[in-house]
This record gives sequence, C-alpha cells and structure tokens, in this order.
Amino acid sequence: MGWREYPQNIKVRLITSFFNRAVSSAVMPFMALFFATEKGKVWAGTFLILTVIIGFIVNLIGGYISDRFPRKKVLMTTSFLNAVMFLLMTVSLLPEQNWILLFAIAYIGFIITSSLGRPAMHAIIMDSTTPENRKEVYTLDYWMINLSMAIGAALGGLLYVSHQIELFVLLTVTSISIPIAYGIWLRDEFTGFLKKTHENVFLDLFQNYKVALKDSAFVKVVIGGTFIFSAEFTLNSYIGIRLAETFESFHIGNFEITGVRMLSMLNIQNMLMVVCFTFFINRVMDRFSKKNALLIGLLLYGIGYVTVTSANAWYVLLLFNVIATMGELIYSPIKEAEKANMIPSDKRGSYSAFANVSFSGADMLARSTIILGAFLVPVMMSVYMGVVIMIGAFFMYSGLFLREKVTEKAVKKEVVAQYVK
Repeated sequence: MGWREYPQNIKVRLITSFFNRAVSSAVMPFMALFFATEKGKVWAGTFLILTVIIGFIVNLIGGYISDRFPRKKVLMTTSFLNAVMFLLMTVSLLPEQNWILLFAIAYIGFIITSSLGRPAMHAIIMDSTTPENRKEVYTLDYWMINLSMAIGAALGGLLYVSHQIELFVLLTVTSISIPIAYGIWLRDEFTGFLKKTHENVFLDLFQNYKVALKDSAFVKVVIGGTFIFSAEFTLNSYIGIRLAETFESFHIGNFEITGVRMLSMLNIQNMLMVVCFTFFINRVMDRFSKKNALLIGLLLYGIGYVTVTSANAWYVLLLFNVIATMGELIYSPIKEAEKANMIPSDKRGSYSAFANVSFSGADMLARSTIILGAFLVPVMMSVYMGVVIMIGAFFMYSGLFLREKVTEKAVKKEVVAQYVK
C-alpha cells in the first residue's frame, strides 16, 4: 500500500504528529536543565517526578474519554489547549526575569492536555487500519517518530541556548495549526462508543479498565513491554552515568570524545539507523513468520543491550548498539501491530492508555538501575539486564502468540465434548 492509498485520517494523524513531535522534541529534553538552572536540582527533580505521576493518571482518564466521546472533538479540544499552554510558556520567557511560576503551571497544563489527547491519537490509527495493513502503517509511524525526534534534537541543539524564545514561538505556531488541520481534514468515522454503565463516573472509569486488566494476554504484553523498554531507557540513566564516570576519553584530531559525548553518539547512531534502515529491515523480515521475526528481534536487542550495559571500548559500544537497534527495528512494528489486533474496537482508547503503563514502568525500572549500579559491578549489571530482557521476551511472546494456541485447544475441547454428548 502506497501513501496515496492510506485512509485520510492516517495521513492527517501521521503528518500532524510529525510536526508536533519535531518541534516539541527540540524543547522537552531541556526541561530538566531549564528547571534545574532556574530553581535548583532538588526542586527540578521533585517537580518532574510529579509531572510523570500526573501524566500517568490523566492518560488513564484520556483513554476513558476517547472511548466515550467523538475522537475528533477530543483531539481538537486537547490540541487547542496545548497551543494555549505553549503560548503561556512563551509569554513567561519574555520578561528579563522569567516568570517561572507561570512557566511551571503552563508546563503542567501541557502535560495534562497532551496526556488527555494521546489515547485518542493512538485509537485513530486502529480505527482507520485493518489487521492486514496495520503492520505497514505502524512501521511508517515508527520511522516518522524517530525522524521527527532527530530533527527536533538538531533544532534544540542549535537554538535552545541562544534562541530560546524563538524556539517557543515556533512551537506555539505549530501547535495552533494542528487543531485547525484536525478541523479541516480529520473525519470522525468511529461510531461504536462505549456506553456508560455506572452513574458514578469514577466507578464507570474503573469498570472500563477492569476489562483490560482481565485480558490476561494483553496484560502479559504490557508487562513484557515494561521489562523490554527498560533496557533502552537505561541508556540515558545507568549507562549514561557509567560512561561519564568510567569511559576513557580519546581524541579525533583536536576533538575529545568523553563519556558524555559517547552517550550522545550512541543516541544519534540509534536515530540515524532507524531513519535509514527501517523499511529495508522490514522488507527482509517479511520473509519470516511474525513469531520467528519477533524472537530474532528480541534476541538481537538483548545481545546488544546486555553488552552495551558494561562495555567501555568505543568500537564495542558502537557495534553492539547497532545490533540492539537492529533488534528494535525488527520486533517493534510487529509488536505494535499484533498488540493493536488484540484490542476490542469500543475500548481502543482505554486499552491504549493502559498500554502506556509499559513506558511509565520501564522509566521507573531504568531509574532503579542507577541505585542498583551503585552496588553492582558493570558485568553484574549486564547479567541483570539479560535477566530483565529474558523475562520481558517471555511475557511479550506468550501474550502475543501463545494465546492463539490456548484458544485453539478450547475450541477443540468444545467440539470433542459435543461429539461425546
């Protein structure tokens, strides 16, 4: 399927997300630095942990809302409020002395509005695709996410320090154009909205997620994702700190490659590989069954991150980072497409919101490696990482593919029982 054959909603979703992510990626990675500079490290750390908790809770509410109300209205409202929050952030930077309190309030507002809208964004892809073309669309989405983040990182690196206000103005203008684009081009085609079953809205919300929690196969995929993503997130936590402390720097001409710069090189290498090789690797892996391709991807991913966790030689780090990224390129689109196929059509927002537990949990697991790394030597941390990835692979594979065998056995038992009668 070519770009022209994609449903209109998919095109709108991919293009608007691309521009939104490209500009926000130029700013969001610097928020910790911004608040630490303005208010101190302890204040910044506490504030940012609070925003993660708020985002997680609001995301669950957003999933419920996107299943109860028209997704176009949800997206237009939340994206308009996003633009208002970015405008307030921009205004707070204009005075000589930044209005930090206004900036912090607007930042929390942005976390709330974006978390409310995110499940509806995910649900639209599922609404507008079929099981046959879903893997292809998720592969393109995965590629565009990484390309937009690479552009955003480059924009931020060039403009954040010397042209901060201009960067926020660009972010505000982009954000204002997105609800306009939704209003013109997005089609509200979905009609199978979730019916309210309880008068008490909190009971109704809980009942909605109770269904997802009872779906044991989906819960396994979410648990598996938590363990597997934590390896990738560890790159910017434990691995980054270890490289800063123990990596022996070297020179290329007059340019010194320190541990911190080595970490940047690994991140850039990851993004460039995704941008350059996603479609090639996807075509190669189409020759394999989905089950085998997922296992190959997870194996490469595991070998890569287990080695990067403790390696200190630059060439070993670069080589095994390539192997880890190749594994990610193989398993990620398959996992996303198969996970989407598991979700009931009237609960896509809620299931998508529940699936985001993977990222919150992985972030917490990755942060815990900083504490664990204070007691374990790097080789033991590699062993720990290997165990974590193996547990994740077991849960993900069994959740995605072993459920089919269980269902087949149940059907066969029913047939046998009928003949016995």
